[in-house]
Amino acid sequence: MLKCPNCQSKDLGKIGINQYYCWNCFIELSIGQNIINSHQVEEDGTLTSLDDLFGEEERRFSV
Repeated sequence: MLKCPNCQSKDLGKIGINQYYCWNCFIELSIGQNIINSHQVEEDGTLTSLDDLFGEEERRFSV
């Protein structure tokens, strides 16, 4: 099961194909090539990458 790499919450909502939103810490997650990419949603709706905050092992997603 998918967990947020930031807060470890499982309270995620699906917002698109391979795109999720964490309702606990309010970040957007996308999955590509079994790696979770995390983004902060800015006030103007743009996304800022948070990937540099997590190691590759923390971002790995396996089904």
